[in-house]
Amino acid sequence: MQKVNYGRMLDEKLAELEKNGEKPSLLLHACCAPCSSHTLLFLYEHFDITLYFCNPNIAPQKEFDFRFEELKRLVSELGLDVKIIEEPYDSEPFYQLAKGLEKLPERGERCQKCIAYRLRKSAEKAKETGCDYFTTTLTISPHKDCTFINECGAEISDEYGVAYLFSDFKKHDGYKHSIELSKQYSLYRQNYCGCIYSKANADCEDK
Repeated sequence: MQKVNYGRMLDEKLAELEKNGEKPSLLLHACCAPCSSHTLLFLYEHFDITLYFCNPNIAPQKEFDFRFEELKRLVSELGLDVKIIEEPYDSEPFYQLAKGLEKLPERGERCQKCIAYRLRKSAEKAKETGCDYFTTTLTISPHKDCTFINECGAEISDEYGVAYLFSDFKKHDGYKHSIELSKQYSLYRQNYCGCIYSKANADCEDK
């Protein structure tokens, strides 16, 4: 089976919007400031963006709060007219979906369930706020399964009746650009995705 080029799909969608003179609204799920940096700049001219910080996997709450503050600081320093919605901290949904999957490696079933949860919450919020599209910054990470994220987004789109914006934000040197922007704006770049299980893996790798 031929691999889907999600980066090309995004380029074609942006070209279509530009040709038609459209600037639809987009609910963009954000996991952190570094991943949002390139993504925001790449999409800003094409969409009316609402950032949605929904990450029950992040622990402890101090880490969650700090990442959210960094996201707000980034938007402010970039000078972008972007609305930001924070989903209040509640880690219980994550621990419920992670039961029995605690020892699985990154990109396994636990991660897939976590991503699916956040995408579903994003679709719900997009529908609630009347956004035309929803998507996530997660495809900029080389540590995430881009194919799974996009396939999951498409399925959830059908459930909620809100269009999903296919993406691979690593394209056009997106990941490299995010690192450069992180240095430029002195952004906090965490060494783990967010949950206690990914932190344990990162701590082991650092030893």
